[in-house]
Order: sequence, then C-alpha cells, then structure tokens
Amino acid sequence: MSDTFVIAGRRFKSRLILGTGKYATNDLMVKALEASGTDMVTVAVRRVNLEDRSKESFLDHIDTRKYHLLPNTAGCYTAEDAIRTAMLAREALGTEWIKLEVIGDERTLFPDNDGLLQATRHLVREGFIVLPYFNDDLIVARRLIDAGAAAVMPLAAPIGSGLGIQNFTNLRILRELVTEVPLIVDAGVGTASDATLAMELGVDGILMNTGVAGARDAVAMAEAMNYAVRAGRLAYLAGRIEKKLYATASSPTAGMIE
Repeated sequence: MSDTFVIAGRRFKSRLILGTGKYATNDLMVKALEASGTDMVTVAVRRVNLEDRSKESFLDHIDTRKYHLLPNTAGCYTAEDAIRTAMLAREALGTEWIKLEVIGDERTLFPDNDGLLQATRHLVREGFIVLPYFNDDLIVARRLIDAGAAAVMPLAAPIGSGLGIQNFTNLRILRELVTEVPLIVDAGVGTASDATLAMELGVDGILMNTGVAGARDAVAMAEAMNYAVRAGRLAYLAGRIEKKLYATASSPTAGMIE
C-alpha cells in the first residue's frame, strides 16, 4: 500500500501503461488490457474520428470506468501540430492528460526535443498534464521538468523495435537524478525480461504497445508483462545482492565440527 504509483496527484494500481493500437481485433485488445492489469491506456488521437463520434470506434470497446485514457500526439512532426492535436483530444475526450510526441525523424521516429520543449511549455500553460516522450537525455529531462512536465518518458529503444533497453547507463543516470516527477520507460520493450530489467533499475513505470499487440499471443504476453513489471518493481525494492567476481559459500564453514 505504501508503494504507490502517482502522476499529477492521481494514484494508479499498475505501473504498466498499455497502448491500444496494432491489435488484430478490438476484442483481442480488450482481453489484452484485462490480462495486463493496467489501469491507464494510451489512445492515438489520429485514430479517433473526431468529426463523427457516432460511428463505431475502438474507443467504444474501452471501459473508461476501469481505464484512465491517455491520448497521445503520435504522428505529429511539429510543435504546432502536437499542440493542435492535444487541444482536439481535450475537446473530444474530455481529458487534460496528454502523452506528448513530437517526432523529428520519419525513419527512426526519434523525438524532436526542441519541438517537444516548445509544445510542453505551451500545453502546461493551457492546463494540460503533459507526459512527454523524449530521448534518454538528462539535460532534456531537466528542461522538460522545468517546463512543467508531470512525468518524463525516455525511450529504451526506437518505437516498435522490440530491442529492449539499449543504454542502461543513461537510464541509471536518469533514475539517480530525476526525482521530481515519475520516470517512465517508453518504447522499445519487446518481451517480459525487458520490462523486468527496466523496473529493476528503479524506473517508476513502463509504457508499451507493440511488444504486446504484436506478439503471437497478445493476451498471454500482456499477462507476462503484468508479472514482469510487478516482479521487477519488487526486486528493485528488495535490493539485489552485490555482484562479486568469485564464489561466496552459502553455508559458512566457521564453527563446523570436524
């Protein structure tokens, strides 16, 4: 009960945030969300028909009594476009929460950090709770926090790559020096061990989509990620033993009768 996950004053029961895209069917998405144990899901605003909400949408299959919606600005390549998309999301979905993406390169989908900072400052002034996706860079993290970000979300690897954590050093530095807001790993997680390793570093949460939706059995992978995030967090809190080059006997020899 004492180990709570809180963003902008809101408590969440799960440290796993799950995306809603790329599933083969809406029914499969629903089952994966349930198996994951998540209580916050991301929604790509560009996938929502904002002009005619009367038409069936994947949103009709998400129980907002169970899941907190986190709209994202995926597909935006300028600060202006991201700001406009966030405004539309607030009007259409009735939430001031936004996962902010400003993409700088079409092939790698790496973020444009300058545009991200510009959009963060603007949206915070407009009353948004901003969770920005950025490169694993401490200086950028500090600037985003100064701009009012409610959490910072460094990538582990390129979006959808499934490569897992590519720079453990940067994440360790971020974990040590980012204490004002939650640190959430976003992008690149491919399997349960990736999630556990990230959580064992002490990050506060993990956001993923493709690692679950793209798995051969999405529901089973969602359940695996549920366990992985919880296990990694518990291991971090427990405190691992010191790594040593040589063996240490588990049973002491001192005091043994010969």
